[in-house]
Amino acid sequence: MREYTLAAAGAVVAVVVLELAVLRTGMFRARRYWATIAVVMAFQLLVNGVLACTPIVTYDPGRILGPRIACAPVEDLGFGFAMVTATIGLWRRAGSRG
Repeated sequence: MREYTLAAAGAVVAVVVLELAVLRTGMFRARRYWATIAVVMAFQLLVNGVLACTPIVTYDPGRILGPRIACAPVEDLGFGFAMVTATIGLWRRAGSRG
C-alpha cells in the first residue's frame, strides 16, 4: 500500500477544496501566490536533498510512488504545497475579518 502517496494526494485535494469551497480567497488566481509556491518548492527541494541524499531521512519504497526529486519522493512536494497553501489561505481569511 502506498500510504504516503495517498496521504499526500489527499492533502493536496483537501486544501484545494478548502480554498475553492470554503475560504475563497482567490489566491489561485494571483501570480504572487504562485511565485511564493515556486520559492517554497525550491527551498524544500534543497532541504530535502540534504536530508534524503545523506540519508538522514529514509523512505520505505513500498509506501511511495518511486519517482524522486533531489533524493526525496515527489509526494513531499504535495505535502509542501498543501501546508503552505492552507497556511496562506487561513491567514488571508483571518486577515479579511479583522
